[in-house]
Amino acid sequence: MRILLLSPYDADSHRRWREGLVAALPGHDWTIRTLPPRHFSWRIRGNPLQLARELEAAGNGGWERVVATSMTDLATLRGLVPSLATVPTLLYFHENQFAYPAGRAEPRLEPLMVTLYGALAADRLVFNSRFNRDTFLDGVAGLLRRMPDAVPPDVVGRLAAKAVCLPVPLEDELFGQPTAPPSRFTIVWNHRWEYDKGPERLAAAMLRLAEKGVDFTLHVLGQRFRQVPSALTALRERLGARIGQWGPVADREAYRALLRRSHVVLSTALHDFQGLAVLEAVACGCRPLVPDRLAYPEWFEAPWRYASCPDDPEAEAEALAARLAALAQQHRQGILPPAPSVAHLAWEALAPRYGELIAMPAGG
Repeated sequence: MRILLLSPYDADSHRRWREGLVAALPGHDWTIRTLPPRHFSWRIRGNPLQLARELEAAGNGGWERVVATSMTDLATLRGLVPSLATVPTLLYFHENQFAYPAGRAEPRLEPLMVTLYGALAADRLVFNSRFNRDTFLDGVAGLLRRMPDAVPPDVVGRLAAKAVCLPVPLEDELFGQPTAPPSRFTIVWNHRWEYDKGPERLAAAMLRLAEKGVDFTLHVLGQRFRQVPSALTALRERLGARIGQWGPVADREAYRALLRRSHVVLSTALHDFQGLAVLEAVACGCRPLVPDRLAYPEWFEAPWRYASCPDDPEAEAEALAARLAALAQQHRQGILPPAPSVAHLAWEALAPRYGELIAMPAGG
């Protein structure tokens, strides 16, 4: 089939997903249009202007399917490019505008409505986790309850009927025998250095772990910004020699090699739609230790989750530190359990399902 693939806010996870999709389904003829991941407010509302211009210049391509990320203002685009109006369309949700991180200002109405109209215009909605799907549907219901009048009663039901869950797959090359980790208990935290990933909770838990006398190395990876959270700065100073790699590892293979040499990967996130960084580390052989919230219960059994206390950071830090201390003890005794399998989330396993969804006709 001739497929139009749209990613108008082509952030790293979006790019990895679309590149993996094209590589996994090489039998199709793909036309790809992307826009840079910046100027969020303008991008989510203005992307159909540029996309429509590019598609018209391409002669409207005779596409048989449209696959777009949920950042696409699909309803407007289908109006501006009438030839797309009847093409079966799949809208992929890496995130949703309704489940904004706690502590941020509530999103303005316009991005919510753009996403809602796009979902109504699409033939199939695909979410990377049940958590993402459920928070989207609950968010739509909550928004419409606040509207004064002229709200159709069946909006959420219509959306739910065409929604399925299919995660962003993991690259096949992640899987294999992990490198033997060092004798010292080694922990990885590989997330954006922003408040919604819980750096303060990480710092509190790691300091408690040190106070318990546990010998460990902590690698703090992930994307960092000009403003480093003060909790991380203080953590680096106080842990001293316990700190290993500090900051992102630019080379992809070197990054994965570091994961393979580590024992445990942590999440302290307050906001995550899939938890791709943790899943990638687990594919490399790390044992996950994640909060009992967000999408994590979908991927990991209870032994790999610690108590979720979003309103009590101190209690949550103690719960995490206690679980880490127990794993460190198992490591010293040589009885540390292997990482759980996430092979069912690899591209090799999920590509057929993606193929089926894309081939499905409108209303199928």
